[in-house]
Amino acid sequence: MNKLKYQMIIQWSEEDNCFLVGFPDFPGQKWRTHGDTYELAVTNGIEALESLIIAYEAAGDPLPEPTVCSVA
Repeated sequence: MNKLKYQMIIQWSEEDNCFLVGFPDFPGQKWRTHGDTYELAVTNGIEALESLIIAYEAAGDPLPEPTVCSVA
């Protein structure tokens, strides 16, 4: 999916005993999903991001502008 140019933050949570996944470019999406392993967090994160994009498109809402970094 070419629209997956969004940041995905993966951070370990001692409190939850898992990796939390968030999408800072999407308002109100501090922690969207999680995984018991880093690999599972990545897989779940991709699925959650795809679902977010589908939900925005279904509602007719414009997608937020992705934060991109450029290498000089």
